[in-house]
Amino acid sequence: MTDMTDQKAAARKAAFAARKAAHGTVDPAPALALLGAEATGRIVSGYMPIRTELDPRPAMIALHAQGARLCVPVIAGEGQPLLFREWTPDCTMVDGPFGAQVPETGAWFEPDTLIVPLLAFDRAGYRLGYGGGFYDRTLERLRALRPTRAIGLAYGAQEVPRVPTEPTDQPLDAIVTEGGVIRP
Repeated sequence: MTDMTDQKAAARKAAFAARKAAHGTVDPAPALALLGAEATGRIVSGYMPIRTELDPRPAMIALHAQGARLCVPVIAGEGQPLLFREWTPDCTMVDGPFGAQVPETGAWFEPDTLIVPLLAFDRAGYRLGYGGGFYDRTLERLRALRPTRAIGLAYGAQEVPRVPTEPTDQPLDAIVTEGGVIRP
């Protein structure tokens, strides 16, 4: 495999299997406690988990209780950066694209800290996502406007020696796992 698309497809297949094996067997509480301390910012974006993604909602609820303003991503369309709608623990959620829940109503925010789901990560701070490029486009746009932190949330089993990367891939500032915080 020499083509980047093939490399990423093979990496995604292995990463899905590693994450699935960790999901439900690894206690997420240590990662969520670390995430709550790491996700500081004026406006923090979390996400609504799909498939076997580590669920950030307990940390998001704790951040909300501490007075943080929170939002979650909304897919605007293929090839576009994400939009972010205000989220509170009691807001009404509806089905969004790709099976993720999104707030039915609420203000639109631009976060300065993003909690990012992923399939795989490496110690250089690169992540492998589902292949839509939504977070990469979004981080590029937000980072061009102001300092913006991206924190990956993952099981330690999702670490790989090296994520296949392209020039458009945006690095993470930290990765939080049950084993600790990794800073590239």
